Amino acid sequence: MLDLIILSLHYFICFLISVAIWRGPKDVDLHSSSTGGAEMEPDGLVFIGKEEDIKKSQRITAKVDGREIVVFYHEGKFHALDSRCYHEGGPLCRGAIEDIDGQACIVCPWHKFKITLETGEGLYEGINPLEPSPTPKWQSKGVKQRIHKLTIDNGNIYVSPPDLSVSFDSDYFAEKYKHGGELAIGK
Repeated sequence: MLDLIILSLHYFICFLISVAIWRGPKDVDLHSSSTGGAEMEPDGLVFIGKEEDIKKSQRITAKVDGREIVVFYHEGKFHALDSRCYHEGGPLCRGAIEDIDGQACIVCPWHKFKITLETGEGLYEGINPLEPSPTPKWQSKGVKQRIHKLTIDNGNIYVSPPDLSVSFDSDYFAEKYKHGGELAIGK
C-alpha cells in the first residue's frame, strides 16, 4: 500500500513539474501585432527587432506570416529558424545551444534532438557496425528544420517570409502551432 502511495505522489509531482515547464518563463515577443504577426516592410521583409535588444536577450520569438520563428544570437552571429522542432514540435526557444563537431546546435528541450543553427540539419550520433571497432560519430539526417533568411539594416533585424515551395519536416509543426503557439510555449 505504501508503494502505491509513493508511486501516486511521484506521478503527482511529475505532473506539477510538467505544468510548471509548460507554463514556463515568458518569451520575449516584442513585435506581435493584434493580427499575430510582426510588422511587414514595403520590400516584403518582416521587422523582428533591434539588433542590440536581440544581442542582449540572446534569443527572441516572433511571428512571420503567422508562423512562429526564433532568432538566436550566438557567438557573434544571428540565426533564424522555425521555433518548433521538426521531431515532435518541441519549443526550440527554450533549448540550450551546444557545440557539436564545431557546429552550433540548438538542442530541443523535449527529446534532445540536435539541429544546426546554420543549416537546419538534424544531427545524430551513430556507428558503422561494419567497422572493426565502431566508435560513435556525429552524422547528418539532412536538413530538417526551416532556416529563415535574416537581413540587418541600420541596427534592425528583418526576416524574409518563408519560401513555401520547398518543404521541410518542421513545416508540419509550424503549421500546427500557427494559431495556438502562445499557449503551447507558455507565453
